[in-house]
Amino acid sequence: MSKESKNKVGRKLVFSTPEELQAKVDEYFDKPVDTRTVYVGADKTPIKVSVPTITGLALFLGFDSRQSFYDYEKREEFSYTIKVARLRIEREYEQLLQWGNVTGAIFSLKNLGWKDEHTTEHKGEVTVGSPLENIRAKLKIDSNVGTDE
Repeated sequence: MSKESKNKVGRKLVFSTPEELQAKVDEYFDKPVDTRTVYVGADKTPIKVSVPTITGLALFLGFDSRQSFYDYEKREEFSYTIKVARLRIEREYEQLLQWGNVTGAIFSLKNLGWKDEHTTEHKGEVTVGSPLENIRAKLKIDSNVGTDE
């Protein structure tokens, strides 16, 4: 099988060059399709903010699934563009954390690999046995002292 016929196997690529993909990604971020109203300040002034999403970007780019979008990241020539696009969306979610109603942003960030965890480190020793045996061992007291034996 020739190299040319190998490339024709499977679904046709949505984008043929990284530059073509980058131009479309930039268009998505420059002309927001998805926006929401956020109320800021003491007087609750309404402002519209962009709300880019992975699914929104995938649809805008012409993919039929998020998986197709992610599959482009596996292709060396498109990997950088997809990684940066995902990072731009992650930044937007991070910024949404500053607006107050953060539940959706937290959920999305967790799906992007963020973790909400606390680490506790314990130091010291753990001994097994009865408390009296442990005290005797530490004080180097004969275990028969103080018994009726």
